[in-house]
Order: sequence, then C-alpha cells, then structure tokens
Amino acid sequence: MFDPEYFGGVFLVMAIILAASMLKVLREYERGVIFMLGRFYKVKGPGLIIIIPVLQQMVRVDLRTIVMDVPTQDVISRDNVSVQVNAVLYFRVVDPERAIIQVENYLEATSQLSQTTLRSVLGQHELDDMLAERERLNADIQTILDKQTAAWGIKVANVEIKHVDLNETMVRALAKQAEAERERRAKVIHAIGEAEAAEKLAEAAQVLASQDQAVQLRYLQTLVEIAGDKSSTIVFPVPIDVFAKLKV
Repeated sequence: MFDPEYFGGVFLVMAIILAASMLKVLREYERGVIFMLGRFYKVKGPGLIIIIPVLQQMVRVDLRTIVMDVPTQDVISRDNVSVQVNAVLYFRVVDPERAIIQVENYLEATSQLSQTTLRSVLGQHELDDMLAERERLNADIQTILDKQTAAWGIKVANVEIKHVDLNETMVRALAKQAEAERERRAKVIHAIGEAEAAEKLAEAAQVLASQDQAVQLRYLQTLVEIAGDKSSTIVFPVPIDVFAKLKV
C-alpha cells in the first residue's frame, strides 16, 4: 500500500544525504582539485563548492608551508670523513593541479628527493665547509630542490642543516687541530710583538745617538730608578765625556 508520508520521509533523507555529498567547504588555505569522470576539470576553493556525486571527485590540497624533518643521513665528505647529517625542509604547494597529477605522493617524493640531494651536495664538500659554511650549503641544497620540485607545483622556501655529528675519534682530532692552531696564532702574535719592539728600540737608539743630552738624561733617569732599591750597592759607569761637557 502506497504511503505518501513514508516515501516522503525517505525522499527527504536521500535529499539530505545527496546535498551533504554535493556540498563541500574548503578553508582559506585549502584547494580542491576536481576530476570529471577521471579527467582533470578545475581547481576550486576556498569556500563552499558543489560536487556532482559519481561524476566528480575532489582531492584536497593544503597550501600552507610544510615543515619536513629530513632523517639523519650518512655522508662521506670529499676528504673521506664519515659524518651524520640531518636537516629541516620548508616548502609549500603553489600549483595544486601539478601536485596531484604530476606525482603520486608529493610529500613522500619531496622527502626522498631531499635526502638524496643532501647526501649528494654535502659529499662534494670537505668537513671544514660543512662546519663553517652552512649558509652557503643551505642555499645550494635549496636551489637544487626548488628546481627539481617545480615540475610538481612545489616551492622550496628554505633548507636548514641542523646537526653535523662526528664520531669520537674525529672529535678528538679536531680538538687537537684547534689547539695547534691556537698555539700557532699565539707564536705569530708573539713574533709580531717582538718585531715591533725591536723596531721601536732601533728608533730610540737612533734618537739617543743623535742627541748627546738625551743620552745624559737617560743615564740620570736610570740612576733614579735604580736608587729606589736601598738593599744593594750600585756601581754605575759614567762616560768621561759627560763630565767634560759639565765643566763647560
């Protein structure tokens, strides 16, 4: 027996379910890649969008910057030193269509590419470069990654090397090297000081040699300095020409 109320209720429930499946809300940082019968249709969002059930399918894409930790990698430097390096990667999707169509999983693909690029770039440099020139290495890795991920609609904003870990033997070797470098610098500074002192003494000797009165004053100043010590007897030679000039 036909019951209008029953079928009306069923129709209402189906209409609600259909409307719920058709209406999608995308946040400001989200985009929806729409496929029509398997073919790319368009990118929609943000806001309220309508999806035709069965005929259309939607894939959500987050446009916010993603912070990805690059796992620790074993790297052999150009001077044959084994180190463990990890980094952090900042990137975001700038073309949702490419990010979904051109690569199966853009997150996994970017992670794997960053690991291989990190090993490749650092392996071309010596250990001293890894420790002292991180900014330049970060820029090199970022440039390479950004160029390769552009085809996937991804923009790599920044790469930061976090840690360069050495084994204990290498740490001790670097400590000895640093100590030797400090000793070398100390000796160089001491030698420069000795050279400057010798130069000033030579200049002073030239001044004293050119002025007889200066020599006399220097003798007298030395006598005053020594006379302060009353515990010893001082025999100080005085040139005869000093007395001769005093008589004049």
